[in-house]
Amino acid sequence: MVFGSGVPTVGVDELKEGDFLLDVRENDEWQAGHAAAALHIPMSEFVARFGELTEAAPQDGRVNVICRSGGRSAQVTMYLAQQGVDAVNVDGGMQAWEAAGRPVVDATGGRGSVV
Repeated sequence: MVFGSGVPTVGVDELKEGDFLLDVRENDEWQAGHAAAALHIPMSEFVARFGELTEAAPQDGRVNVICRSGGRSAQVTMYLAQQGVDAVNVDGGMQAWEAAGRPVVDATGGRGSVV
């Protein structure tokens, strides 16, 4: 699905277990609560750490980009698309993830929360 902004978007309900998830929130947000299997590269460090994504992402799979509500992840999604990466923005971000009852863990692996 693509919205008026031209950013390819996916709903939390469309994500399946095992789908690759890239969290671009800042460190304090990540530590408070994140999806357990997500790769964390803060947007503020993204360009410098782009190689980490290319090493971790599935070669033939989609990169689902998530932040708190969808704004930062939309920017990173557009950047990735410009680099030729199959990427989509997760609509509503971690707020929608948590609201949908998806598990959120903190930095120690305990129950987390989205801040």
